[in-house]
Amino acid sequence: MKRPLPLITLAVVMLVLAGTAHAQFNTTGTTTLSLNVAAEASLRIDTATTTLSNVGTIFAPYTGTTNYTYRIRTSKGTGSGTITLKVTGDFNPAGGPSVGTPPTAGDALTYTCSVTSPGTACTGSQTASTGSDTGVSTFGSDAKSTSAGNTGSVGWNLTNDPQYSTGSYTATVTFTISAT
Repeated sequence: MKRPLPLITLAVVMLVLAGTAHAQFNTTGTTTLSLNVAAEASLRIDTATTTLSNVGTIFAPYTGTTNYTYRIRTSKGTGSGTITLKVTGDFNPAGGPSVGTPPTAGDALTYTCSVTSPGTACTGSQTASTGSDTGVSTFGSDAKSTSAGNTGSVGWNLTNDPQYSTGSYTATVTFTISAT
């Protein structure tokens, strides 16, 4: 069967045009950038070794300060954040102070908190624990630190019990920051 020449010509022209209509080169082009900004938090401990020392009267508590810098962004509406700490390595060697099993009832490693906005510091004296995280700072919804970070500190206070054996002791405290 013979097809008319105009119909075949029309089909060829449509195929040629269909291939060139989809991808053309130009001198400019555009794209749409899309991203999702999530809640994030990071923490840097600025005092790698905090020396506790007693100053003043005999058997005065041992005190010292740990400084930190944080960066945070919490979600709008229901977002929040926290900085917590936990004694992850009790004082060593044995015979001195202990957070988990103090030699005398009432011995304690306590701390107070200080933090720049947008954080809210813990209130009053807090007792450090080897069993659970304890609060340092909280953040509300849509909290944003500066790009360089904001600062805070923990002021330590350790009972100076005569039951402690003389010597040098170390403990490890782990700080954790989170944001939602």
